[in-house]
Amino acid sequence: MNRSLLAAVAAALALAACGLSPLPTVASGPTLEARLETSWRLGDAPARQPRFSGDAALLALSSASGLVVVRRTADWSVFRQLHHPDGVTAVAFSPDSRHLFTAGYDATVRMWELATGREIARFAGAQGTVWTVDLSPDGTRLAAGGEDRTIRIWRIGSSEPPRTLRGHELNVWEVRFSPDGARLASASFDRSVRLWDGATGAPVRTIGRHDEAVVGLDFSPDGRLLATGGDDSTVRFWRASDGAAVRTASSNAHVHKLDFSPDGRWLASAGRARGAIGSIWHDVTGGGGAAAPVHLWRVADGAHVAALPHDGDVMLLAYSPAGDRVVTAGEDGTVSVWRLREARR
Repeated sequence: MNRSLLAAVAAALALAACGLSPLPTVASGPTLEARLETSWRLGDAPARQPRFSGDAALLALSSASGLVVVRRTADWSVFRQLHHPDGVTAVAFSPDSRHLFTAGYDATVRMWELATGREIARFAGAQGTVWTVDLSPDGTRLAAGGEDRTIRIWRIGSSEPPRTLRGHELNVWEVRFSPDGARLASASFDRSVRLWDGATGAPVRTIGRHDEAVVGLDFSPDGRLLATGGDDSTVRFWRASDGAAVRTASSNAHVHKLDFSPDGRWLASAGRARGAIGSIWHDVTGGGGAAAPVHLWRVADGAHVAALPHDGDVMLLAYSPAGDRVVTAGEDGTVSVWRLREARR
């Protein structure tokens, strides 16, 4: 091996050992502190979407294996276990907390009665993996999108076929209803963020674009802001009324998932733990540097206030309804609950 090749290999190994550069945190003003409260393993398969029920009594935890574990938040005991064949990608509670919807790799969305654990409805028609699912605030409409580039909106309890929303050129990663249910936002691998009429499915506007795939989005609780995150390692804030860009925050890696705090003052983001070389090095050796793939942001100015450690990539997360916890789901099958406390620097 010649000297130049040896030097290149040595540089790559040094880069892998260092991991990603940590994001600086804000030096002054209100901030958040986090401590690990508890964690669980969902097996060897990657953990998928955690979600709290609207009444805050339950937390659903899903896995790419198809396992869904519903825990009581009072003591974290297991309330119910469900199984969606071929694996779960996303979950959503009905507003009354009586039902859970699971989306899967089998191209279906399934509706479960939590009191009994029975599957009571199935929503089919997708031509590929369903990556995302959401319920309208009044619980009457179910939206889902995925690999076939199409968004479907079903009316719960009706036998009529779903409304189909077409326009994205590549797979749809995320759909979210606005807090008043009037709009539906979608994020896609085609780098665009779009708004649709939440009732009719008619296109409203393309909000904006990222430089790479848009993977996560969320409306602020008052519906005025839309936050988006993507493979271009940015978190972007848009004015929901007209799509105007408000600000951009730079992360240190791909951003996969976003969730506003219930009071709208904070935003949590989940993403990649390491760069490409660091990920390979970690898979082979267990090294690759310290990882902090979850970040907390101050919405008022986009300032970075905290980073939460995790050994691997974190694809999905959820804020608790009370705003005092964030739950993170990792590719290594680990789910962690973080207790948050506001502080000031």
